[in-house]
Amino acid sequence: MMTGPSMLDNLIRLQKFKTAQESSYDRTGGNEDFVSIEPGDKAVICDVDGPGQISRIWVTVASPDTYVRRTCVIRMFWDNEASPSVEAPLGDFFGVGFGQYKHYTALPMGMSSGGYYCYLPMPFAKSARIEIENQGNKKIYAFYYNITYHKLDKLEKDTAYFHALWRHDETRPGENYTLLEAEGRGHYAGCVMSMQGRVPFSLWFLEGDEMIYVDGEGHPPAVHGTGTEDYFNAGWYFNKGTFSAPFHGLTVKDWARARISAYRFHIQDPIPFEKSIRVTMEHGGTNDASGCHYDSVAYWYQLEPHKPHAGLPNPDERLPRDPPIERLGRRIAAEALDRGYGWGKVFVDLMSKRK
Repeated sequence: MMTGPSMLDNLIRLQKFKTAQESSYDRTGGNEDFVSIEPGDKAVICDVDGPGQISRIWVTVASPDTYVRRTCVIRMFWDNEASPSVEAPLGDFFGVGFGQYKHYTALPMGMSSGGYYCYLPMPFAKSARIEIENQGNKKIYAFYYNITYHKLDKLEKDTAYFHALWRHDETRPGENYTLLEAEGRGHYAGCVMSMQGRVPFSLWFLEGDEMIYVDGEGHPPAVHGTGTEDYFNAGWYFNKGTFSAPFHGLTVKDWARARISAYRFHIQDPIPFEKSIRVTMEHGGTNDASGCHYDSVAYWYQLEPHKPHAGLPNPDERLPRDPPIERLGRRIAAEALDRGYGWGKVFVDLMSKRK
């Protein structure tokens, strides 16, 4: 993907491809330009022959399901492959965790005033198929989409294919969280990470360093950072709050629930691998922030075939841990009492009187 002046300079060069678009426009000529998806059903939103390259994906969704962005899954298959190259909950794929919608406008993708967009290039030689599955228990009343692609005469030799995979795990003592384990030849292109700690008002887990192991190298790896927020080009536990930059940003900072969701794209600084790559993140100062819930989407490009994965956990396991307000309040009060704050006792007394 070109950036800076060269991206605009490309407009003065005559292009040799033909542009086409798959969309949900009303085939009857009316204005119902969407598809509906019942619980448990799938909708194929793109099924085209190659060679070609998807240049833009835009969608928006309407559903009574509060967590539709976690229960709705997007998958992409290139060249009739059996195992998808992309599999992730809808919201996480487009850059925001915890099933939330947050307005942000990065260069490769974002969420903008109700829409979701992605400009990451997605080449294919024989075919491209994109499907949406409603794994929730409520109907998706309206799913709108536009998928723009270029029809090409051929793909250049050694063209790398786009991949993205959502993972979830609970942090464990002495063990890094793993965002990506890939085999083959390619390059790591970035991630979205959504992390929730165990203790309200504590972001200790952000002390963890990124450690990226390429081609089976031992510890310490060539890429070893200094802290989680540092990896996302921020500092001091994101002390200035949420922001949206072209290649990195913070979309969620919920201090009370100890929640962080951030993105970083390695557009200017991709990390290549010849045989394998393992992208990990430490938690706490020395992997001592155990019991935190980490979710991530890793984006990468590689030559096929890719390493098959086990698929996503069931929808209930994917939902964010959202503690009841009273329980959260009690934990906050207990933390306050431990630190000697007088209002903590007042809160406990008020909660006791409600019984």
